[in-house]
Amino acid sequence: MIAADRDPGAPGFRHADRRAILSVEDEQGIERLAAAERVEGIIAPGIDWPVVVAARVASRLALPHPISAETAALCTSKLQQRERFAEEGVPQPESVGCKGLDEARRAADRLGYPCVVKAPDRQGQRGLSLVESPERLESAVELALDASRTASLLVEQRVAGREVTVNAFSVGGTFVPLTVTDRHLAEPPAFGVALAHSWPSTLEPHAIALAIDAARRAAAAVDVADGPTYTQVLVPEEGRPLVGELAARLGGGHDAELCRVAVGVDLNGLALDAALGEPVSRPRLAPQARAEGACIRFLVAPEGELRGVEGLEQAFAREGVRGIRIYRRAGHVFGPLRRGSDRAGAIMAVGDSPEDALRRADEAARLIRFDIVEAGTEVA
Repeated sequence: MIAADRDPGAPGFRHADRRAILSVEDEQGIERLAAAERVEGIIAPGIDWPVVVAARVASRLALPHPISAETAALCTSKLQQRERFAEEGVPQPESVGCKGLDEARRAADRLGYPCVVKAPDRQGQRGLSLVESPERLESAVELALDASRTASLLVEQRVAGREVTVNAFSVGGTFVPLTVTDRHLAEPPAFGVALAHSWPSTLEPHAIALAIDAARRAAAAVDVADGPTYTQVLVPEEGRPLVGELAARLGGGHDAELCRVAVGVDLNGLALDAALGEPVSRPRLAPQARAEGACIRFLVAPEGELRGVEGLEQAFAREGVRGIRIYRRAGHVFGPLRRGSDRAGAIMAVGDSPEDALRRADEAARLIRFDIVEAGTEVA
C-alpha cells in the first residue's frame, strides 16, 4: 500500500508499505504515481476535494472505483450538490449561489439574518461564517471568496435546531445506515466545529428515521450506488430534517472508528474493498451490538506553542477509553479554535449510554495536559 500526503509527518504513513510526499490535491502527480506503481485501486478516505481527484484518476487509468467522476464532482461542490438536490426534491436549507458582495447582500436580505456564508468547495469550516447582522456580511464574503476554488460562495438559510451525522454504506444502490450520531458543536466564532460526536443519537426514533431517509434520498440524488457516505443532517425545532451536505467518503472525525466500536462494522475495510472493486456482502453490514453508548470527544489546546503532552497514560487507563489521538507534534503553534483543523486531538470512549460515554471521555480529557508556552518563547 502506498500512502500520499504532503506532510512528512502524516499519521497514515506508519500504516503504509511505502509513502509519497505528494499533495493529495496534485491530480497529475497522483496519476503519475498510480500509473508508475501499477496500483489496483485508489481511495481518498477522509477529505472532500481528493474524492474527485481519486475518481478522475481511477477513470483515466481504468481502475475500479465506487463512484463516477461526475458523482464525485457533485459530492465535492456544495453549489452543484444544492442544485441537484433541488432538482430531485431532497429537503435542504434554502441557499443562493453568489459571485460577490452585492449578490450576497441581496441573498442575505431575502433569506434573513442570521444566515450562513460558505465557500462551496471547502470542508472543515474553511471559509464558513455565521453572519448575525448586515454589518458582518462583507468580512464573511471576503473569507469565503478567499477560500473558494471557484471565486463563488453560498449564502444559506440558518437552521436552528440540532445536527446529526448519518454514516452509511451503499451496495448496488441499496443504502444501509450504520450509525446516526449527535454532533455537539462549539460556540461561535468556531461555528460548525464539532467538539464531540455521540452514539446513538438521542433524537426520537421517528426523527432518526426521517434523518436517515433524508440521507438516503441525498445519496440517490447524486448517484452514489456503492461505497461510503457521510451526511450531515439538520433537524430543526419544527418540520422535517434537512440535508446540510453529503460526502462520498468516510467521515473525517474518526467516524469509521466510532462505527466499529459502536456497532461492530469495519467501515474502513468496507471502503477499501469498494475502492479495489471487491464485492461487499450484506452480512458485513449487519450491526453487531458492542456498546450501549460511544463517543468521539475532541481535545482543544490552549493557544501557544506546543512543547509536549502529559497525562496520556493516565487518561488511557480510565474506564471506557478505547483510544486517544494527539494530532500535533512539539513545535506546533495553536491559535484560537475556528476550524476543525484547530483541534488538538480526540478521545474515543464507550459507556452505558451516550451520556455516560461522554462523561468518561471528559474525565479522561481532564487528565491530559498540553505543555504550552507563548509562541516564540525560548527555553533556557
